[in-house]
Amino acid sequence: MILGPIGFAVPWLLWALVALPILWIILRAVPPAPIRRRFPGVALLLGLKDEDSVSDRTPWWLLLLRMLAVAAVIVGLAGPVLNPRDEGEARASGPLLILMDGSWASARDWAAQTAVIDAMLAEAGRDGRPAALMQLSDPQAPVFQAADSLRARVPGLIPAPWAVTSEAMARAVDLLGEAEFETRWFSDGLDREGRMPVLEALEARGPVTVHESPRAVLALTPPTLEDGQIQLRALRAVPGPLREIAVNAHGLDPAGVSRVLATLPMTFDEGAIAATGALALPPELRARVTRFEIAGEAQAGAVTLTDDGLKRREVALIAGREDREGLELLSPLHYLEQALSPTADLLEGGLMDVLPANPDVIVLADVAVLSGAEQAALLDWADKGGLLLRFAGPRVAASDVSRSDEDPLMPVRLRAGGRTVGGAMSWGEPKTLAPFIEGSPFQGLAIPGDVTVSAQVMAQPDPTLADRVIAQLSDGTPLVTRKRIGAGQVVLFHVTANAEWSSLPLSGLFVQMLERLAVSSAMAPPDAAEMAGTTWQPLQVLDGFGRLNEADTRPGVAGERLLSGSLGPDLWPGLYEGPERSVARNVIDGETQLSPVAWPARVAVEGLERAPETPLGGWLLAAALMLLTADILASLALSGRLWPARAAAVLALALSLGAVPEARAQDDARALLATEELALAYVITGDTRLDDTSRAGLRGLGQVLNFRTSVEPAEPLAVDLERDDLTFYPILYWPISADQPTPSAEAYVKLNDYLRNGGLILFDTRDADVAGFGAATPNGARLQRIAAPLDIPPLEPLPEDHVLTRTFYLLTDFPGRHSGRAVWVEAAPPDAEQIEGMPFRNLNDGVTPVVIGGNDWAAAWAVNERGDPLFPVGRGYAGERQRELAYRFGVNLVMHVLTGNYKSDQVHVPALLDRLGQ
Repeated sequence: MILGPIGFAVPWLLWALVALPILWIILRAVPPAPIRRRFPGVALLLGLKDEDSVSDRTPWWLLLLRMLAVAAVIVGLAGPVLNPRDEGEARASGPLLILMDGSWASARDWAAQTAVIDAMLAEAGRDGRPAALMQLSDPQAPVFQAADSLRARVPGLIPAPWAVTSEAMARAVDLLGEAEFETRWFSDGLDREGRMPVLEALEARGPVTVHESPRAVLALTPPTLEDGQIQLRALRAVPGPLREIAVNAHGLDPAGVSRVLATLPMTFDEGAIAATGALALPPELRARVTRFEIAGEAQAGAVTLTDDGLKRREVALIAGREDREGLELLSPLHYLEQALSPTADLLEGGLMDVLPANPDVIVLADVAVLSGAEQAALLDWADKGGLLLRFAGPRVAASDVSRSDEDPLMPVRLRAGGRTVGGAMSWGEPKTLAPFIEGSPFQGLAIPGDVTVSAQVMAQPDPTLADRVIAQLSDGTPLVTRKRIGAGQVVLFHVTANAEWSSLPLSGLFVQMLERLAVSSAMAPPDAAEMAGTTWQPLQVLDGFGRLNEADTRPGVAGERLLSGSLGPDLWPGLYEGPERSVARNVIDGETQLSPVAWPARVAVEGLERAPETPLGGWLLAAALMLLTADILASLALSGRLWPARAAAVLALALSLGAVPEARAQDDARALLATEELALAYVITGDTRLDDTSRAGLRGLGQVLNFRTSVEPAEPLAVDLERDDLTFYPILYWPISADQPTPSAEAYVKLNDYLRNGGLILFDTRDADVAGFGAATPNGARLQRIAAPLDIPPLEPLPEDHVLTRTFYLLTDFPGRHSGRAVWVEAAPPDAEQIEGMPFRNLNDGVTPVVIGGNDWAAAWAVNERGDPLFPVGRGYAGERQRELAYRFGVNLVMHVLTGNYKSDQVHVPALLDRLGQ
């Protein structure tokens, strides 16, 4: 039964409310008046006072109090529920199927969807209805089970970062079975092929109700580059009023930290379903952009990743005949400029002038001889990933470069003189190009019939020649050869960059070949011929909420599947790396159109605004108990057996009984947690971001300790210096910020007791990247003010023979996110001397009470819940090595706290000497 917003599980109990007026009459009833008789002895009682007086009738307000208590008991036992299901829903019975699209578009209101599903399953559990759940993004056969058991899975549900395909819907229909059930379909609101067959199959098995969010679905198509500007296009499913959005460009700053590099405002005109905008960024900043996303839209369709197609490469053009006057249209650089200027940023200048700019490609057009300094600089640049593109010409043909011995900057050895029409090795007719061989970067390109070659430099026969040829003429002679140099490569076109020796520079094939070599950026995705037979390894993938995660151990994807396959469980959107380039596979492509689903009129469509059911029985019974307590106190007061002060004390005690044990229980639980297991603790600074970093850092250090040692720390604990007891924590990590508050006098008393009784505080000013250059920092000044009242012994830079250098690992440096040697510890006693035959001094046996540094150790240790590092440390292998040393320092520090100078005992000297190689 439902009365307004409240329903009752046991409505028949409400009939007991009818007895309340009868109870009122009974309690208010007055016995018959007594018969009056005169009795002389009554005179003896005059003047006496009865200390226990009783009213002749109960006051009306006390009766009302009792009536309310009884009514609260009756209503509470009737099972009242706030915001119950309506009568239409109450008629549904039998099994319940929760069907979710579970696509990227569902992520925009995922929390609301799961809240409604949780409420539905709670209702089904009370009604004893079995329930099952299916996601169309990855359909599995529905298994009907107890609704309460299924409810436990709801918090773990996440949307998929792809759309629901017609194949998935057809598979879902096959998995439904023949049983009857009610269906609640949570749609993402987008029209998709295959919806109607699913709807018909569900309606054949029972009633269907659709739930949709009224919020508009927004999406972002991949960016394009036109006239040096990034073109962006946003979509919405339903035309609507004028709406402004912001698109953020995310990327890495020079320190390697991901941040918003630029923001582009965009506007949907009234009634429009698309909005466009252009973003102009310098080439250096544009190359740093990794993704664009619509601000405030936490779903994968509002995120588009960038790949090599967006980055205009910097190409340096250098010719061997720059001093030649006139005939500019015949210059090799003219043809290269025409081919590359639309898609690349061209650099001009001498070779040694452009190398410091670190261009992506350096083109040498008929440059034969390089100086020793130029050759060494080019080799170093190419070894780090640069592409050196060389073109032949008269100078190269006439030089002795790469004749007897292969030049380091040439892919092959060359014959003297070249091969030209009319010479000793003249051809009868100019030669055409042979089809590009399998494995060549040019494989699949169409060769125009009018492209011919009349001269070339010839390659010397060599056992490695066949492996280095990537294009050849119809007679089998090499046209383009390539050789790897470290992470880079050198490519030689055996013809000139102008039309002197061939018609290749006059054709569109020339531009396509340069694009395949990644000399310029091809804005279009790679074609099928280029992707055929290749395997692409995922680097990063998007989840349904648009978050970019590491791909970890996901398997590689065939090139053909990556190019044209539908996204799904075996092909996630993300960034994929191939042999020569990286490719971004986004949820939305340039051809995507969003349109809303149109449900038949017979289908009930509801929103996600559903107030959760709230049982009120417990609250009403508690209120009845409080009313009865008040009735007892009032009755005692009316009878004169309860003083007002005592009544107030009893009432206050009753009200506080629930609060005091709870607070005491929380403190006891914290103390128990800190003493049952080793707890790494950090000092709360008031800076939320800094405190989160400290917690994540100690979590990461705890994981390393658990994996590598016998120490198994519990989850890190936050310490409030003003409130918490410090005696439970052997070590405190205290990050310093310039504006954190100074502890109170009481806190300093606790801190000094902590330091004097064996505790250790690691002070981290996090400023070694600045302080290491001799600069005074705000964090350092703040530390001096905070540490002034502390009982800190004399300090010294950590000596090489300190026990911290060998408690678990042998260390000579103690980096964190920053690398600095200035770590301060308690100074050794003045009489500490090295004993003959011992590698270490005879130091004190205590633990240094403080360790002070600025290397930002917590940031180097910090990991998220999955164990992934949160902050970059250095670059490449050197950075990971620095992170490893930071972890080792943390392990040594904890071992030092737990074992003191145990490692200084003589029993360890032989083993340590052996490891030190002495």
